[in-house]
Amino acid sequence: MTPARTVDLRLHAVDDLLCRVERYLQVSLDRGSLVRKRRSVGAATERGTWVRIERRPASRVGTQGWNGAETAAALTGISMPEWFAGVSWREGDEVVWRADETSLLPDAPVQAGTLTVRPDLPEEWWKQLSASLDALAVQSTSRVATPDTVTITQVRVSEAIRRTFSSTFDTTISMWVPAHADLNWANVTAPSCCLFDWEDWGMAPLGLDSASLWANSLAVPDLAERVWAERRRDLESRDGLLMAMFCLGKIVGDYADPADPKLRPAEQAAARIVGELVDH
Repeated sequence: MTPARTVDLRLHAVDDLLCRVERYLQVSLDRGSLVRKRRSVGAATERGTWVRIERRPASRVGTQGWNGAETAAALTGISMPEWFAGVSWREGDEVVWRADETSLLPDAPVQAGTLTVRPDLPEEWWKQLSASLDALAVQSTSRVATPDTVTITQVRVSEAIRRTFSSTFDTTISMWVPAHADLNWANVTAPSCCLFDWEDWGMAPLGLDSASLWANSLAVPDLAERVWAERRRDLESRDGLLMAMFCLGKIVGDYADPADPKLRPAEQAAARIVGELVDH
């Protein structure tokens, strides 16, 4: 299969794409509400819903299909948008598109990009977050999570940690549970806590979501400390510590950005956690 050409939807013309989705889902999209990201676009509809459209290489869709938002609709006890309809189609042999219609978010996402100022999150928000993550972890699915659109496996975890940290400790995961797999401050709302963008959810090592949100908080030390405190049960397990190292590797690894305000805190955290894993 020929690799799909890289397309940045923030720069790519999307008028024809939007018209196609309108035909498929029988909706009218509000162009004035359009939100454009690197691989997805979204817009409100005339019936008070939201449509998210994503482009992926066909090679990243995998054998489980590409219906994360649809299958997540069966989950219970989680603060998340309601799913109404979806459609997917191929573009040649290399690209697959997916559009999902859901309820509108209750509030705006906390932050797109690197968070550098602590958001004002009420105590109820933290309760909703933990309740949602705890409810998710006890459900069941045959899906396997695809963080960064790549299937997570024991081999991937071990190789990622060893490549970045030259680890001498055991990287074997002992517990796998359902996870959102893309939990960051751009995919959760406030002041009401609502987790969205469920395209990559599935079974993953215990602690992946907590570690991801924590690592994305490192530029704001007291926020990172609060995430760790709230999700201590996950993060201080051996699997959780391994997931923390897995997420830190994305900050301090081969593509580390010297200007990233998370870099120095990540290096310090990695040194601490390595010691804990060796002694664990």
